[in-house]
Amino acid sequence: MTVLRVPYHLDEYLPDLELPLAPAQLGPVQTITAELPAGDPWARLAAVYRRVAAAAAAAAGQGTRPVVASGDCTTSLGIVAGLQRAGLDPGIVWFDAHGDVQTPETTASGYLGGMPLRLLTGYRPELIADDLALRPVPEHRIVLAGARDLDPPEAAYLAGAAIGQVEVAALDPARMPDGPLYVHLDLDVIDPSVLPGLRYPAPGGAAPADVAQAVGRLAATGRVAAVGIACTWRPGQDDALRIAPYLTDVLANL
Repeated sequence: MTVLRVPYHLDEYLPDLELPLAPAQLGPVQTITAELPAGDPWARLAAVYRRVAAAAAAAAGQGTRPVVASGDCTTSLGIVAGLQRAGLDPGIVWFDAHGDVQTPETTASGYLGGMPLRLLTGYRPELIADDLALRPVPEHRIVLAGARDLDPPEAAYLAGAAIGQVEVAALDPARMPDGPLYVHLDLDVIDPSVLPGLRYPAPGGAAPADVAQAVGRLAATGRVAAVGIACTWRPGQDDALRIAPYLTDVLANL
């Protein structure tokens, strides 16, 4: 297993981003940074994600599984591009309190972090996917787990999409997409009473043990090609310490 640390929330550099992992148990951590160009935010993100893709491709090409921890969900664009570059065609299991299927045309806030899952399906590839050589992941090869805070445009899109939806505790590996899997874990899928530093808390949510067990069931299949962990909290809140005991052992079993 290769652990990659990407200390950004979108294009905001977070040098103090804490990881919910025990590095001594999981091995050395490689930190990925980049010089960001001025101007277009998608170009700024692409500067980071090209390096993420290269590192993920190198790890997967050597037969190891990259575990990528960052401050947002959009880093997944680089991870999946890297897996594809290594010759894999991964399905996606996306743990998140939110849908992440907004578009520039539907978003009310303009928040780019609410769009990555939609972009992974091939929506408007000129924004960033083309820059990363990222191929679309078909909707039927995506499962959204634990989503409970959907904006109306997201709910409308998902109602007509082939993306599967499931509660965390009910996740059944036998009902996941075939072949290799990219597991994306936005930690806001967990009940915010456990992680008080979350940037975008959504009431309710799964217990940490339920999330760890669901990820463990996926890991036990031997089909997990990479894990992306979105540490969507503000630094200095000790949320990493609260969740590390649940995740470290599960990820070590990869």
